[in-house]
Amino acid sequence: MLCVLTGVAVAVGLRVVFLQTGIDALLSFRLFTYVALGTLAALALWALAFGP
Repeated sequence: MLCVLTGVAVAVGLRVVFLQTGIDALLSFRLFTYVALGTLAALALWALAFGP
């Protein structure tokens, strides 16, 4: 659950940063991009916390 919440927080934070820098306007698949970034953050945290 912590990993999911972290992934959502990272995706929302990156959206804010992308909007401020103008990168968001260049993205063609915004929903896919933010879901993928959130998933990557959640999986990275999971791998660090529960990895071998």
